[in-house]
Amino acid sequence: MAAEKLTNVELESIRLLDSKARTVPSETIANFDLEEDVSTPFGPMHVIAHGDRRLPAIVTYHDIGLNSTSCFQSFFNYPDMQAVMKSFCVYHLNALGQQESALTLPLGLGTVQDIPAAEYVYPSMDQLAEMILPVVDHFKIKTFIGLGVGAGANVLSRFALLYPGRVDALVLINGNVTQAGWIEWGYQKWNAWYLKSGMMTSGVEEYLLWHWFGNKTMETNYDLVHVYSEYIKSLNPVNLGHFVSTYIKRTDLGITRELDPMKKSSAKNFSCPVMLVGGDNSPHLDDTVEMNGRLDPTNSTWMKFECGGMILEEAPGKLSEALRLFLQGMGYGTFVHQILRGT
Repeated sequence: MAAEKLTNVELESIRLLDSKARTVPSETIANFDLEEDVSTPFGPMHVIAHGDRRLPAIVTYHDIGLNSTSCFQSFFNYPDMQAVMKSFCVYHLNALGQQESALTLPLGLGTVQDIPAAEYVYPSMDQLAEMILPVVDHFKIKTFIGLGVGAGANVLSRFALLYPGRVDALVLINGNVTQAGWIEWGYQKWNAWYLKSGMMTSGVEEYLLWHWFGNKTMETNYDLVHVYSEYIKSLNPVNLGHFVSTYIKRTDLGITRELDPMKKSSAKNFSCPVMLVGGDNSPHLDDTVEMNGRLDPTNSTWMKFECGGMILEEAPGKLSEALRLFLQGMGYGTFVHQILRGT
């Protein structure tokens, strides 16, 4: 067999393009429909809204170390989520002092801004939940679908238990029902002390990355983790320290799974549908398993995706599909399906 003759090929008109480094989007350059500070008994809540306010409402609440932009903007900009964005008005809530460029607490709290920093007490988890009521009243939201991540899932859960008539459904990412365990409490206690002293140490940074992603994602998805490691440098450590301190002092939600029809009406649990989501390699997977075991199986769904803890970033396609099916099951499906078909 004759050997194949190789010829030289000249490559022309080739340009090397440097890929643009990804960053966490900034609230200052995003195109928001509405951005407002709403007064509450515990201080102003920073709210960012997208969409026609005549449409059904989705209310989001972020995790510790994140804000409404760094937690949700990429997910809601995902192509598969555009049908949902056209079908709902989305209200992103920021925990007190956690929005971008927030003044160091207790500055910026209106009537209580003269409180000395050493005497300032950040709202409890139950009080953070109470802050949601004046916000939804302000925007004339009768009922809403809650979407929360981590600490935000816990806050929305508390609101749904306090005001069941105001919540149509809950989507809880890395949700939990228990108080902080000894290991979490120990790590976060030290972290909160450093943060409230104004120090963002390497130990705090490592813990935040682990809390968001888990070990496997930190080892295998360097680019994504690097984006958020750079984002950490923009955080206000004092304000974050207050939020972390409140989160580790959380109480058990007190919900129980009661299968006896005679006792079910008196058992404490969610009256709305719940979609609970965890990741295979999430550091919070066991928390979601514990929570699932205490939910009412007749109105709840537990889903586990093959990813780490930052599910909105690591598995947006799977989550958007699950969310769309969940909304269809609640009766929103026809409208969303029509938009997906372009009719």
